[in-house]
Amino acid sequence: MEVEVFRIQIIGIIGSIFLLFLVIELIRRGKLRIEFSLLWFFISVLFLFVSIFRSLLDKFSYLVGIGYPPSALFLILLLGLIMILIHFSTVISNLKEAKKILTQRVGLLEIEIERLKKEIEKCKG
Repeated sequence: MEVEVFRIQIIGIIGSIFLLFLVIELIRRGKLRIEFSLLWFFISVLFLFVSIFRSLLDKFSYLVGIGYPPSALFLILLLGLIMILIHFSTVISNLKEAKKILTQRVGLLEIEIERLKKEIEKCKG
């Protein structure tokens, strides 16, 4: 059974257009912040571009050593997802560090509040 390359190309185009519209809709609804959507937007546009211009996909496949060019689409998608995962990992790491610092500051503020309450009670009494 021979696989139709054109059908796979159409699926790639439809999938990348869907992803592009999904990212835009999530931004519009306020569910996805713009700074996080840029990478998704870039990946979906790249995937769409490579899906439409098949000759680029053929050249890329040849350079990388992939015998079946549509498989290169999945390699591009996988590399894009890895970039997104690395980006989100750094964001999560930064948020975790910020949370630790905020927790420490809240703890120090609570200690200071208790100290000031004791001083006020001494002044009253």
